[in-house]
Amino acid sequence: MDYQQKLAEKLTILNERGNGVLIRMNYIKKTCGDTKQRPSILTEKGMESSIKYINKKFPNIDFRGNIQNLNNIQRQKSEVLAATTSYYESFLDVIEFRDHVYELLNTIDACQCLFDISVNFDFTKSYLDLIVTYTSVFITLSRIDDKKALVGMFNCAHEMTNGSSDPSYPRLGQMFVEYDHPWKKLTEEFGPHTKSVTAALMSLRMLYPRRNLPAEQWRSAQLLSLLSVPANMLDPACCDTMSCEYLSMEVMERWILIGFMLCHHSLNNNQPSLELWKMALRGGLYLNLTRDEVFNIHKVTEDLFDGFKGYSKRIADIKECREHAILNSGAMHRERRHFLRGALKELFKVLEDEPGLLGPKALFVFMALSFSRDEVLWLVRHSENMPKLKTPEDYIDNQMAELLFYMEKLRSLLRRYKHVVQRYHVQYLAQFDALVLNDTIQNMYVCPEEESVLLSSFVSTLSALSIKQVENKEEFDFSALRMDWLRLQAYTSVNKASLPIKDYPDLAKVMNVIQFHTKMVDSMEEMLQETSDLSIFCFFPRVFEKMFSQSNEDMKRYLMAFPSVFSHFSQCGNPLCPEETEAMEKKSLRLCVTFLEQIARQTSNVVLEICAEQCNLNDQLLAKHCAETISAARYRKQKKPMPKKGEVQKEKPGAESLRKDRTILTNVDKMHLTLTELCSSYSLCSDFIVFDHIVVPTEFLISHLETRLSEIIVRMANYNQTTQEIARPLDLLAAVRAYTASLHCLSSYISVDVTRLVKSVLLQQTQPLDSRGMQTITTLYTNWYLESLLRQASNSLIVHCPTMHCFVNQVTDNEPSFRAEEYSDISELQALAELIGPYGLKFLSENLMWHITSQVSELKKLVNENMDILVQMRHNFDKPEEMVDLKKRLTGGENVLKRMTIIGVILSFRSMAQSCLKDILHKHCPYLMGPIEGLRDIITPESDMKVTLGVFELASAAGISCDIDPALVTAIRNMQTDNTSIDEEYKLSCLLLVYIAVSLPTLALDTNSFYSREHGGHNNNIHCLAKSINLVAAAMFTVQSKNIEQHLKEFLLMASSTLLQLGQNVERVESKNRESVYLLLHMIVEESAFLSQDMLESCFPYVLLRNAYREVYRSFVITLG
Repeated sequence: MDYQQKLAEKLTILNERGNGVLIRMNYIKKTCGDTKQRPSILTEKGMESSIKYINKKFPNIDFRGNIQNLNNIQRQKSEVLAATTSYYESFLDVIEFRDHVYELLNTIDACQCLFDISVNFDFTKSYLDLIVTYTSVFITLSRIDDKKALVGMFNCAHEMTNGSSDPSYPRLGQMFVEYDHPWKKLTEEFGPHTKSVTAALMSLRMLYPRRNLPAEQWRSAQLLSLLSVPANMLDPACCDTMSCEYLSMEVMERWILIGFMLCHHSLNNNQPSLELWKMALRGGLYLNLTRDEVFNIHKVTEDLFDGFKGYSKRIADIKECREHAILNSGAMHRERRHFLRGALKELFKVLEDEPGLLGPKALFVFMALSFSRDEVLWLVRHSENMPKLKTPEDYIDNQMAELLFYMEKLRSLLRRYKHVVQRYHVQYLAQFDALVLNDTIQNMYVCPEEESVLLSSFVSTLSALSIKQVENKEEFDFSALRMDWLRLQAYTSVNKASLPIKDYPDLAKVMNVIQFHTKMVDSMEEMLQETSDLSIFCFFPRVFEKMFSQSNEDMKRYLMAFPSVFSHFSQCGNPLCPEETEAMEKKSLRLCVTFLEQIARQTSNVVLEICAEQCNLNDQLLAKHCAETISAARYRKQKKPMPKKGEVQKEKPGAESLRKDRTILTNVDKMHLTLTELCSSYSLCSDFIVFDHIVVPTEFLISHLETRLSEIIVRMANYNQTTQEIARPLDLLAAVRAYTASLHCLSSYISVDVTRLVKSVLLQQTQPLDSRGMQTITTLYTNWYLESLLRQASNSLIVHCPTMHCFVNQVTDNEPSFRAEEYSDISELQALAELIGPYGLKFLSENLMWHITSQVSELKKLVNENMDILVQMRHNFDKPEEMVDLKKRLTGGENVLKRMTIIGVILSFRSMAQSCLKDILHKHCPYLMGPIEGLRDIITPESDMKVTLGVFELASAAGISCDIDPALVTAIRNMQTDNTSIDEEYKLSCLLLVYIAVSLPTLALDTNSFYSREHGGHNNNIHCLAKSINLVAAAMFTVQSKNIEQHLKEFLLMASSTLLQLGQNVERVESKNRESVYLLLHMIVEESAFLSQDMLESCFPYVLLRNAYREVYRSFVITLG
């Protein structure tokens, strides 16, 4: 008969089912209490009268007599039915659960089962868990304010739809009415079960006081220490009550307090019961039902006992225990946490150093985790509901991060060395436990057949284990063995059992040890969840955030423990309430990301502060600061008087490293210390899983550093759009290099790919916008060079200086806003190329081309205005008389040359930037530049134009100069519209060259057309015409597929002819700068890939050039030092 009761199976199933029902009830309570999640039928204005009527008449609702109150339900009956069905069915689950628990509790009472936590641990624990779960279900149910409305509306809609009430409605309605005062009803229900419940609770009278000790006693007993007795370090941690050692204190308190509330008669009749109950009452003020549902122990118990006669002494006991708890429990738990922080740290350090000890000392780890978890849970539920106290600091723990950190460290240590624990316990089970169990069975006087079969299967299962199974990584599963042991406990715990377990305590001890050892082999994750699951934080987010912020100041090295706790949250879901899991996932991820963002922000701030400090120190070593040092040295050498005392002498670079006392911490020391602590927290784990998401903490740090570094680089450029100020590229490059060098020190603290980070940031800076859509240094420098440098160069305030390969300021009365050479010499442009790279220079080039095309379009308009005259000039250029008349009729010649000069200035700047890019790429990747230059060199005039342009585009991207500028070709090709034909464009191009050629003599009238030997060019930048004429002509005729050389020869012939006419002018007014303009022809030929000196000499006498050079150089004064 005992075998047929299946007590073990029913307890297991009902506990699992009860947890699901409890979680479901809690979710319904939360949903109905939240205005955002509340079912819409409860919030509709039209439903208010119906809900009031149902709540008033529940459960006896008259559907026919008061139909006017239920009109809205009648109209929306299908919607109401759909919305309330899931709630109704959930409440039916409660009835079903209650019926099965009733039946099982009555069966257990009838069987007069023995409950002793130290003997039949699993059987007793399952029984007490069921009682507490059952109670929690009905307490939570009573807290659902809308339960009557939901059930009543469902039944109304059901009757209106089907013509009859739901069959289960009367029972459900009756249950709601009965449990309006749940504690009173529950105490009535459990009256008949008092004997069994009290017996089960009294089995804790030795265990609970032993576990509920103050920290001083733990410390004196050196609890959890592996070093207290070094000789016993290798001995297995073993006792007769293995499972009791890591049993949660919170669970035991819940059993005791709820159990004695339900079966309160034993408190008056049994002094040990009273003592046990009072001890539990002194432990704290609040107890968890489920999730964040708590109840005030003393208030609820006092309210319950106040309704019973003869309980005045118990009420006095409750008040006395409450005062004791308020005065002492906070301090006691604070001291426990303080002890556990040290104990866990020591335990982890020893086990990390000697992981082989995890085998024999695994019990210590689970005890440490369980004790710590109890303290965390106690603090969480009391922090959220903290009473008014004189010592609120007892309920605030600024060092919680450290405790959580070492809990996580021990968990990860067990996971990492799982095979070590498995290997040890497989050998233990096969070579010791199996033999001891066999001997115990042999010494039994009586062993019925059913029990004998189970015991024999235990021995055979354990004996069959071998170390090879671990080495072959076979999966172990002892769940069947543990279930059989629970069955055996049930069989042997009933009254008049054939094999009473109380007569064979040795069997219970051996099997309890075996059960623990089997869990070490196949249920490591389940054990970790049982002893160290902190998913309670998911339901107390305010407390969790508060603890995190409190630990932010002094516990930086342990901060990562908080985000890692989120990996526990996925384990607390239940299949009966999948909706809760979805909500938990969103909430958990959001809070987890918030924590990681805060840690990453702190770390990145410290890293970048160190970088900024190093950048400042590096800046002191730059060449621009050496003038003061040289000046001071000169003073000393000349023995001039030193500065007065009032004047502060500037410290030399490196003075900050001189220390008189090493104990004095500098700001950099403090920052490095902070960085060390923050980076230590990242060592907790490289990644963790939150629900289905893999979270990598260092990626948050890299993301923050990337964003901040981008902002800093842009800020260091110091671009001011109003004043048009910007940092010199060389200074910015030095600062970026200083930051990069300092960032690499992060790699010595934490495993992050700094190279990838820097590459990503700098690559983004080569684009016009970064990944956040913000302006980069590429955009800033492009704008500055266009708006400041080239704009002033276009107005001849700045001169292109070929001699020094830079731009220089003209001497004027006004002070220039910047020195052009400081932004355009070779070193600055090389720095610019280093900073913005080929991509950035391509963007700069595209902007330059836009300005060039706008000038070209204006030139075309001028050509169109003078087309007829230009056509005649082209045909009559060798007829001086006619040319004189035509020149008088020609307008806009100066404008043409001005615009061509602007184009020339832009192209000269681009050429300088391209040249510097080539130098930089030669330095960084010479192996790549060689093949590109080789490709360019094999291109001949006979090559296919598409191939030529493709190769030239590649070469141009690498900064290599080409005969034809592919960017200019593309820009001019894009200018063409459908309105103009190729022939018209060709005609305009030819006439533009004519226009330029015939306008060249007018340059001699400009006083600024003087050639400066110092600059290697003309003071009004007309030497840039050489580049603009060659490149623009080459680009236009390439687009039109015409012969470039032929047209440039034609241009040279016309230009020579018109310039020669300058020599025939007797008056020197017009030909004031004639020699300087003559040099322009030579420059055009020198610059061109299509013209040669022979061609020039055939149409322009070389003697004129020679004389021109002699003339311009004669006026240049040479001073010799």
